[in-house]
Amino acid sequence: MKITILAVGRLRKGPELVMIKDYLERASKTGRALGLGTVEIIEVEDKRGLGMAEEAKLLERAIPSGAALVTMDERGAIISSPELAEKLGNWRDTARDVCFVIGGADGIDPSLRNRADFAISLGKMVWPHMLVRVMLAEQIYRAGQILAGTPYHRE
Repeated sequence: MKITILAVGRLRKGPELVMIKDYLERASKTGRALGLGTVEIIEVEDKRGLGMAEEAKLLERAIPSGAALVTMDERGAIISSPELAEKLGNWRDTARDVCFVIGGADGIDPSLRNRADFAISLGKMVWPHMLVRVMLAEQIYRAGQILAGTPYHRE
Protein backbone atom coordinates (compact mmCIF):
# COMPACT_ATOMS: atom_id res chain seq x y z
CA MET A 1 0.00 0.00 0.00
CA LYS A 2 1.10 3.54 -0.69
CA ILE A 3 -0.36 6.69 0.84
CA THR A 4 -0.19 9.94 -1.12
CA ILE A 5 -1.02 13.46 -0.02
CA LEU A 6 -1.80 15.44 -3.17
CA ALA A 7 -2.06 19.19 -2.67
CA VAL A 8 -2.46 22.33 -4.72
CA GLY A 9 0.38 24.79 -4.17
CA ARG A 10 3.96 24.59 -3.03
CA LEU A 11 4.90 24.60 0.62
CA ARG A 12 7.90 26.82 1.29
CA LYS A 13 10.54 26.23 3.92
CA GLY A 14 9.21 26.93 7.38
CA PRO A 15 7.87 25.30 10.53
CA GLU A 16 4.96 23.64 8.72
CA LEU A 17 7.31 21.87 6.32
CA VAL A 18 9.50 20.70 9.21
CA MET A 19 6.45 19.28 11.02
CA ILE A 20 5.09 17.58 7.91
CA LYS A 21 8.43 15.94 7.12
CA ASP A 22 8.77 14.75 10.72
CA TYR A 23 5.29 13.19 10.86
CA LEU A 24 5.61 11.60 7.43
CA GLU A 25 9.02 10.11 8.23
CA ARG A 26 7.54 8.64 11.40
CA ALA A 27 4.44 7.44 9.55
CA SER A 28 6.56 5.78 6.86
CA LYS A 29 8.69 3.94 9.44
CA THR A 30 5.63 2.67 11.31
CA GLY A 31 3.68 2.09 8.12
CA ARG A 32 6.18 -0.28 6.52
CA ALA A 33 5.89 -2.73 9.42
CA LEU A 34 2.07 -2.54 9.27
CA GLY A 35 1.76 -2.90 5.52
CA LEU A 36 0.75 0.76 5.12
CA GLY A 37 3.88 1.57 3.16
CA THR A 38 5.37 5.00 2.78
CA VAL A 39 3.68 8.38 2.60
CA GLU A 40 4.49 10.71 -0.27
CA ILE A 41 3.52 14.33 -0.92
CA ILE A 42 2.82 15.48 -4.47
CA GLU A 43 2.30 19.19 -5.07
CA VAL A 44 0.67 20.63 -8.19
CA GLU A 45 0.46 24.28 -9.01
CA ASP A 46 -1.87 26.20 -11.27
CA LYS A 47 0.63 28.91 -12.15
CA ARG A 48 -1.87 30.69 -14.36
CA GLY A 49 -4.47 30.96 -11.58
CA LEU A 50 -7.37 29.71 -13.69
CA GLY A 51 -9.32 28.34 -10.75
CA MET A 52 -10.80 25.12 -9.45
CA ALA A 53 -11.54 23.49 -12.81
CA GLU A 54 -7.93 23.82 -13.96
CA GLU A 55 -6.66 22.70 -10.56
CA ALA A 56 -8.92 19.65 -10.83
CA LYS A 57 -7.28 18.72 -14.15
CA LEU A 58 -3.82 18.99 -12.60
CA LEU A 59 -4.91 16.94 -9.59
CA GLU A 60 -6.58 14.27 -11.74
CA ARG A 61 -3.35 13.72 -13.66
CA ALA A 62 -1.41 13.25 -10.41
CA ILE A 63 -3.78 10.82 -8.65
CA PRO A 64 -2.13 7.39 -8.54
CA SER A 65 -3.98 4.85 -10.68
CA GLY A 66 -6.41 2.71 -8.69
CA ALA A 67 -5.96 4.64 -5.45
CA ALA A 68 -8.90 5.31 -3.15
CA LEU A 69 -9.59 9.03 -3.53
CA VAL A 70 -10.15 10.88 -0.25
CA THR A 71 -10.86 14.59 -0.41
CA MET A 72 -10.18 16.93 2.46
CA ASP A 73 -13.34 18.96 2.22
CA GLU A 74 -15.54 20.98 4.57
CA ARG A 75 -18.56 19.00 3.30
CA GLY A 76 -16.98 15.69 4.31
CA ALA A 77 -17.50 13.48 7.30
CA ILE A 78 -16.09 14.47 10.66
CA ILE A 79 -14.42 11.28 11.85
CA SER A 80 -12.32 10.30 14.84
CA SER A 81 -8.69 9.23 14.71
CA PRO A 82 -9.62 5.57 15.38
CA GLU A 83 -12.15 5.75 12.52
CA LEU A 84 -9.42 7.02 10.17
CA ALA A 85 -7.15 4.20 11.36
CA GLU A 86 -9.90 1.69 10.62
CA LYS A 87 -10.41 3.10 7.12
CA LEU A 88 -6.67 2.98 6.38
CA GLY A 89 -6.56 -0.58 7.72
CA ASN A 90 -9.46 -1.57 5.45
CA TRP A 91 -7.81 -0.04 2.37
CA ARG A 92 -4.57 -1.81 3.30
CA ASP A 93 -6.40 -5.12 3.70
CA THR A 94 -7.97 -4.76 0.27
CA ALA A 95 -4.55 -3.89 -1.23
CA ARG A 96 -5.67 -0.42 -2.21
CA ASP A 97 -3.47 2.66 -2.31
CA VAL A 98 -4.91 5.88 -0.86
CA CYS A 99 -4.64 9.43 -2.15
CA PHE A 100 -5.70 12.33 0.09
CA VAL A 101 -6.46 15.46 -1.95
CA ILE A 102 -6.18 19.01 -0.58
CA GLY A 103 -7.55 21.61 -3.00
CA GLY A 104 -6.54 25.19 -3.57
CA ALA A 105 -7.84 28.36 -1.95
CA ASP A 106 -11.31 27.89 -3.44
CA GLY A 107 -11.56 24.21 -2.53
CA ILE A 108 -11.97 21.17 -4.74
CA ASP A 109 -13.86 21.35 -8.02
CA PRO A 110 -17.22 19.51 -7.87
CA SER A 111 -16.18 17.20 -10.73
CA LEU A 112 -13.33 15.83 -8.60
CA ARG A 113 -15.22 16.06 -5.31
CA ASN A 114 -18.06 13.94 -6.75
CA ARG A 115 -15.76 11.10 -7.75
CA ALA A 116 -14.16 10.78 -4.31
CA ASP A 117 -14.46 7.48 -2.46
CA PHE A 118 -14.61 9.37 0.82
CA ALA A 119 -14.45 12.97 2.05
CA ILE A 120 -13.07 14.12 5.38
CA SER A 121 -13.79 17.41 7.12
CA LEU A 122 -11.50 18.76 9.82
CA GLY A 123 -14.49 20.52 11.37
CA LYS A 124 -16.61 23.54 10.65
CA MET A 125 -13.70 25.96 10.79
CA VAL A 126 -11.71 26.83 7.70
CA TRP A 127 -8.00 26.01 7.97
CA PRO A 128 -5.09 27.31 5.93
CA HIS A 129 -3.99 24.66 3.45
CA MET A 130 -0.51 24.45 4.92
CA LEU A 131 -2.00 23.59 8.33
CA VAL A 132 -4.33 21.02 6.77
CA ARG A 133 -1.22 19.28 5.46
CA VAL A 134 0.33 19.26 8.95
CA MET A 135 -2.87 17.98 10.59
CA LEU A 136 -3.37 15.30 7.95
CA ALA A 137 0.26 14.16 8.24
CA GLU A 138 -0.12 13.86 12.02
CA GLN A 139 -3.39 11.94 11.67
CA ILE A 140 -1.82 9.48 9.23
CA TYR A 141 0.99 8.94 11.72
CA ARG A 142 -1.54 8.60 14.56
CA ALA A 143 -3.58 6.09 12.54
CA GLY A 144 -0.46 3.94 12.16
CA GLN A 145 0.18 4.14 15.88
CA ILE A 146 -3.41 3.11 16.59
CA LEU A 147 -3.12 0.15 14.22
CA ALA A 148 0.19 -0.80 15.87
CA GLY A 149 -1.40 -0.68 19.32
CA THR A 150 1.06 1.84 20.75
CA PRO A 151 0.10 4.23 23.58
CA TYR A 152 0.54 7.34 21.35
CA HIS A 153 -3.23 7.77 20.98
CA ARG A 154 -5.20 8.07 24.18
CA GLU A 155 -8.97 8.19 24.55
